[in-house]
Amino acid sequence: MFVAASTGEENANSFSETQILSGGFFVGRVLTDKIGQGWRRGRVEFGADFIPLFVQLTPQRIYGIGFDPILLRWNSSARGRIAPFLELGGGGVHTNKNLPAGDTSNFNFMARAGGGVQIAARRRQVFEIGCRWLHISNANLGNRNPAFNGIQVSLGWHWLR
Repeated sequence: MFVAASTGEENANSFSETQILSGGFFVGRVLTDKIGQGWRRGRVEFGADFIPLFVQLTPQRIYGIGFDPILLRWNSSARGRIAPFLELGGGGVHTNKNLPAGDTSNFNFMARAGGGVQIAARRRQVFEIGCRWLHISNANLGNRNPAFNGIQVSLGWHWLR
């Protein structure tokens, strides 16, 4: 499970224009054994995010749900209790109002790229801290196609198999 906070711009070129809070569940499966050498050694993981909590807090309160069915992660080999990762992902979000407000769309696509670290906390459980670039736009489904571009910081707790 995770919770994430985002800040960014939609129309005004102000990085503090829009704030979004989201939360949900990550499900993933490791696809490879360890590959690479040195600091590049790690595993490829495929996953998905289920996002039942999606709230744009400003400039207007908008609620929604999201789904990221495509998440690719490079999980580097652990250095003690710490294991860094890089990820690319994409999906969609459906909201109760057009996002951004106006003549746009209540369905938008999401894309993200970033990374973070997983810190071993208990047996087969990790605490995760992530930071990523987040892009949300409707890909011209509406008459206008403004986009949210911002930074997202996330905290998560994962159970490993």
